[in-house]
Amino acid sequence: MKRKRILNSIIEWSKCLVGALAFAFVVNNALVVNAEVVSPSMESTIMTDSRIIGSRLAYLTDEPQRFDIIVFKFPDDESSDPFVKRIIGLPNEKVEIKDGKVFINDSTTPLDDSFINEATGGNYGPYFVPSGSYFVLGDNRNNSVDSRAWNNKFVAKEKILAKILVEYFPKIKVFN
Repeated sequence: MKRKRILNSIIEWSKCLVGALAFAFVVNNALVVNAEVVSPSMESTIMTDSRIIGSRLAYLTDEPQRFDIIVFKFPDDESSDPFVKRIIGLPNEKVEIKDGKVFINDSTTPLDDSFINEATGGNYGPYFVPSGSYFVLGDNRNNSVDSRAWNNKFVAKEKILAKILVEYFPKIKVFN
């Protein structure tokens, strides 16, 4: 009798454990991306070794927007760890960087990049963003390997894994 109770208890605990693991699997593979930022390319917005959560559902009904921070498959090597960058150029836009300032579609006013780590220099482009793709940059532009440097300059929408929602370690920070 005692052996049967122990066996029933083990079976019940096993069911709970399997259920919890299945739930975690579904959440992590269908609803959210839980990732670690391993490079300084997004500092000081997201620091190296920070842990982040992104929504896999964010772009099911909405299109990615300029300045969204995204997790995506690296266009030059999709088998590598996912990258985290900020969307700068939208589909069918012309992006040009002059003296470190970003200009869209020949505008005479640069984008507001008050979120970047430090002033940057250099001239890049022009880049013509294809339909269904995005031009991305790191916030720490002096220390970021991003669309400016890749062979495949753009991130296709279907390669975006998630929109970053929150940094939860080492501190909590919520993104729009």
